[in-house]
Amino acid sequence: MIIIGALFFIFGFVTWINGTLIPYLKIACQLKSDLQSYLVATAFFIAYTVMAIPSSYVLRRTGYKKGMALGLLIMALGAILFVPAAQTREFDLFLVGLFITGTGLAILQTASNPYVSIIGPMESAAMRISIMGVCNKVAGILAGLLFGYIALNDAGILEKKLQTMNDSAKEVALTGLAARVILPYMIISGVLVLLAIAILFSALPEIKDENEAEGLSSINLGKTSVLQFPHLILGVLALFLYVGTEVLAADTIISYGKSLGIELSTARFFTQGTLACMLLGYIVGIVCIPKYLSQANALKYCAILGSVFTILAVLTTGYSSIAFIALLGLANSLMWPAIFPLAIDGLGKFTKMGSALLVMAIAGGAILPLLYGKLSEVWDTRHAYLIMIPCYLFILYFATRGYMADKHYKIAPGR
Repeated sequence: MIIIGALFFIFGFVTWINGTLIPYLKIACQLKSDLQSYLVATAFFIAYTVMAIPSSYVLRRTGYKKGMALGLLIMALGAILFVPAAQTREFDLFLVGLFITGTGLAILQTASNPYVSIIGPMESAAMRISIMGVCNKVAGILAGLLFGYIALNDAGILEKKLQTMNDSAKEVALTGLAARVILPYMIISGVLVLLAIAILFSALPEIKDENEAEGLSSINLGKTSVLQFPHLILGVLALFLYVGTEVLAADTIISYGKSLGIELSTARFFTQGTLACMLLGYIVGIVCIPKYLSQANALKYCAILGSVFTILAVLTTGYSSIAFIALLGLANSLMWPAIFPLAIDGLGKFTKMGSALLVMAIAGGAILPLLYGKLSEVWDTRHAYLIMIPCYLFILYFATRGYMADKHYKIAPGR
């Protein structure tokens, strides 16, 4: 648990920097629109869709332990690409680095999430994943504060000055701004390599989920494909929509605040507000699941909260609206810990492939921000958040009925 907790800390640190990268790269690379800047999230999260199934095949050959180390090394490669990207201020190269980093994370996520679910009773898996979520969001808060200070501390002032500078002075200023990320990403790359070595030499046990007997329950009797589990397929869609709403709440809130006229020096802290609310939700999950609250009920209540907070965010303005977007972190907090174990429950030998499909669903973080960006141009940045309402309603369906889609079974002989 300690080793996996360290991995989830790394997930959080690398992933939640994106909320700061979006406004930062819009200035440093002189991007023309918010929609273009949201390609940061798209490049990062689309890697999960492209690489999740290949990751499952990698894990079959390497096992969990070596697969985790490989994922960390791939992430290190993506991080080090930020150095030439910053030196040239090439937005496309930044996107390549983000995609490679996402590829490494796809392997890590495909291995670590089922690992956490499998190492203990399934009914308490959400509690264990909530502990991992605490590691993830604490790292995200620290990453946003540190990187926000390094990259965005005076970026709002610089952005205004750029409008009055001549071309040569502007080039010097933008080169200096871009150079701010070089040392942090060199450090991140080095830490990832050291952690990969530590994983290889650790006492992390291997789990052979392929050897689970198919006859434990009739849910997997006669199943020849992972696609024959309706509750998994519904879980994949629920996770896709959840990740999209989570990324929207955390990665667009800075740009949203800026669109309301709030100074960037203040708005840069908004992502930490969202993550802090998620952290609070994880603590509730650790305390309450499964003793006081089942995984399915936790998911149901979170989906209802998400719908309510979204409506209130659209109906209010200014800092009140910002606060409700941040509170979506609380609504989103227990969704991953609940959806993932509910979706892979009963898969047996199909667990790795099921996990890969669920990791593919992280692409929701690539698609929904772009849809939000387009809607914000058609409507406005506030009403565009209405895109989250149908997402939460489907998650509510999964929490009440979808996760039981093919689980009306009797215990098979020999259990």
